[in-house]
Amino acid sequence: MLSKLLQLFSKLPFFRKKEREASYYKNLKKLLEDLLASSDGESHPIHCYSADDLIRATNNFSPSRNVKLGSFYPMFRGFLDGRSIIVSTNYNENWPNEDEDGNRSRVIRDIVISLQMSNHDNVLKLLGCCLEFPIPMLVHEYAAKGVLNPDGSLGGASEDQIILPWNIRLRIAKQVASAVSYLHTAFAGAIIHRFLNPSCLFLDDDYVPKLYDFSLSITIPPPDLVVEDAVRGIAGYLDPAYMRSGRISAKTDVYSFGVLLLVFLTGRNVVEFNQAEGYESVISYVLECDGQIRAIVDPKIFEEVGENEQIQQQLHDFLNLALFCTRYRIESRPVMVDVARELVRIEEFVMPS
Repeated sequence: MLSKLLQLFSKLPFFRKKEREASYYKNLKKLLEDLLASSDGESHPIHCYSADDLIRATNNFSPSRNVKLGSFYPMFRGFLDGRSIIVSTNYNENWPNEDEDGNRSRVIRDIVISLQMSNHDNVLKLLGCCLEFPIPMLVHEYAAKGVLNPDGSLGGASEDQIILPWNIRLRIAKQVASAVSYLHTAFAGAIIHRFLNPSCLFLDDDYVPKLYDFSLSITIPPPDLVVEDAVRGIAGYLDPAYMRSGRISAKTDVYSFGVLLLVFLTGRNVVEFNQAEGYESVISYVLECDGQIRAIVDPKIFEEVGENEQIQQQLHDFLNLALFCTRYRIESRPVMVDVARELVRIEEFVMPS
């Protein structure tokens, strides 16, 4: 997919003016329709960059500017208006049965939700977009540490990976829970992210998480608590109830977030393959360990914290919360606001003297 896009981008300076204008007005119409439909009574202005702006900022989408992150979409680092930026194509030809209009709708949805979430400290700030391409492009602030790897680490090749310390993993979990809680409760209708996984989390220089990619997000119109849609997401993070019925609720995100907690705790990919067992999900692995914290927790954490009793209790409580979130029965799972509160409590936990 990336090679196809690069071939396209190499010709972009020669786009005819009429082609750019046609794309601009088609995308603008869809953007205005979605902004109006999702209006929460507030104005969310957005800067519209030209195609020439982004071509210059990324050196004509040079392969050397391709950001080697864990994202599903080609992304390019650029320099624009005196600051480093990330330009995202947000185009994925692998979504089943999705044509150009389907991709456009996803990207416009990402823009609309990103604007609504722009005031939250744990959301990757959307600086603007470009509507002159067939599929709009997004311009985000640059987050220096990049996207988390599937196992919750940072970096490229294994020898260059950064294994995050326990206190950073816990803080990331707490702050992401805050962002998802805001998504669920701050608007007239709950917005369900539907795509929570490590590739949606950038980290800045201070390891502060920035939630990203709202392209699959869906709003549940009040007073409803559930909405139906085609099943989309990543194997291992998908709520079994959603996969079974196509029904989405706030608990759909709670399940995915619980899986993310298990990834942080174990340091494992959400699904791993071994010769003896074949493919195994992180949930199956944890359940098979039957509460044996030493077998469950990433050995790197124990190397770091040793026998500290406070940390041991944090690990137990963190595990119990993750298992609570991933309960099979939807009714048995907590709401995201309570998950966020519990993570605050776990982080602030102090053993009685």
